[in-house]
Amino acid sequence: MRFKHFFATSLILSLALICSSNSYAYEAPFAKQTPLIDGIDDDPAWQLAKWKNIDKLTLGDMPSENDFSGRFKVVWTKYRIYLLAEIVDDVLFDSHPNPLDSYWDDDALEIFIDEDKSGGNHQFNYNAFAYHIALDNQSIDIGPPLANKPNEVNFRTYNDHVTSKWQRSADSPHKIIWEVAISVYGDDYKDSYAANEKVAKPKILYAGKVLGFMVAYCDNDGSEHREHFLGSEDITPVNGDKNRGYIDASVFGELKLK
Repeated sequence: MRFKHFFATSLILSLALICSSNSYAYEAPFAKQTPLIDGIDDDPAWQLAKWKNIDKLTLGDMPSENDFSGRFKVVWTKYRIYLLAEIVDDVLFDSHPNPLDSYWDDDALEIFIDEDKSGGNHQFNYNAFAYHIALDNQSIDIGPPLANKPNEVNFRTYNDHVTSKWQRSADSPHKIIWEVAISVYGDDYKDSYAANEKVAKPKILYAGKVLGFMVAYCDNDGSEHREHFLGSEDITPVNGDKNRGYIDASVFGELKLK
């Protein structure tokens, strides 16, 4: 009886450990040495993190690996999340000089963050952020409507949130190395457009914190609209539409800071 009890207890503990180790889509180790955002992947911190693929079709048709493929790693410090992306893209395309004009139809790296992992709608509020990082390294999302323009969509830059730089790889003509540092803001964020509101500070990060998180890439080879849109999460469609990340933070995965 004691043997059976011991065996059953050991089995339960083993299953619990397996489940707990697989419960997070992404895990980010702590970076003792802060990565330098220079588009070069030689920082020691990157050796600690594991690659995750950007390979789930969200919009358009599935590209060949030569047309587009992508993967990324994540690490963190007390003040920021850091992301390294390795992108293979045979055509880098940016046809809109105004960063607020149809930015989703140019090549762009997208990073989605829900600081408190609350999920839910964030399209016109700061419940979560969907940073579209363009090839000119500007970061764009949709903010709440402006008081003097309540019926207009408030496209705006968040370059104070995101530092970004990419470079072509010397090993492959179509591969780029993209490094990003992101200050994490919560749903209490107030921006400079908000009248009589104090601008919120970034959140202090800590080991064990879990955030909503997802990465995606808009790929356009020279068309009027993007041809492929792939992400790190396989999103359940709503009325046939998988492009839900910029609307609903509930489709994000979970990022645990280790």
